[in-house]
Amino acid sequence: MADDQLSRVFAALADPTRRDMVARLAVGDATVGELADPYDVSVQAVSKHIRVLSDAGLVSKSKDAQRRPCHLEAEVFDLMTKWIERYRQQAQERYERLDAVLAEMRGDEQPTHPGNREQGAAS
Repeated sequence: MADDQLSRVFAALADPTRRDMVARLAVGDATVGELADPYDVSVQAVSKHIRVLSDAGLVSKSKDAQRRPCHLEAEVFDLMTKWIERYRQQAQERYERLDAVLAEMRGDEQPTHPGNREQGAAS
């Protein structure tokens, strides 16, 4: 995923109304009119939100006779998750290195890891 697309995805999800629409589309496809129902805004305003989500690659529209349902493109979330996971893993490794340094300073034989902190606290 290009950085500019990633920026568009995060920008699109920064709006609570669009996040709510994404949550509703995660349950199933819906038309713009169906998405507009719970909001006190015009169908045109909801269409603008859908356009932002679509430009970010999060939503696509299909044609089903007279109906034009919006569909959530779940693979974009897989790409976002991979991007987030990379940085989460780096942060985790830094914490583990810090744990090892602190354990060495205390004279512990093994560093304390997140999974066994309760054991270290009880000792």
